[in-house]
Amino acid sequence: MMERTNLIECDVKELKECLSKGDAILIDVREYAEFAGGRVPGAKLVPLGDIEKRYTEIPRDRKVYVICRTGRRAAEAQKKLMALGFSDVRNVRGGFEAWKAAGFEIEKDAKAGWSLERQVRFVAGFLVFAGVVLSLLIHPYFIGLSAFVGLGLMFAAITDTCAMGMLLAKMPWNKTNNAVCVIANGHKS
Repeated sequence: MMERTNLIECDVKELKECLSKGDAILIDVREYAEFAGGRVPGAKLVPLGDIEKRYTEIPRDRKVYVICRTGRRAAEAQKKLMALGFSDVRNVRGGFEAWKAAGFEIEKDAKAGWSLERQVRFVAGFLVFAGVVLSLLIHPYFIGLSAFVGLGLMFAAITDTCAMGMLLAKMPWNKTNNAVCVIANGHKS
């Protein structure tokens, strides 16, 4: 199927208005750990990697808004949905970060674990530390571990992708668990 080039973006203010009217659906294409740690109230989780398998869960009779952390994955999801025949799909410019920056209400799972970003920082820091310690105690070549992690972080920044984050997202503790939601102001839903 040909990819359409008429991709539409919107800002978080437009999204908030459409959601309040009830004439749109919001699809969050982040991984479960990110979604559990904070999301737009009412968003439905369909990770980017599952779009082709789960697109039938998305109604075609309403505007579809796609959101991720900053907008890059949502743009990919938008292209996939358009290729699957959806006619009105909008990428939320700036993603969930823009939603939070605007001060709009968020919800999260009451027992959400660490965000993927925090997990990546921990694992990367641990590997760098381990590489330095092992190079001092066992063999100098272990410093290569620290160099490898540093190069991986640079690559992640340049490409705006993170292999370590994608790997961590597949870990059992980052899978859906049907936890209770908590609205940012403390009211449970």
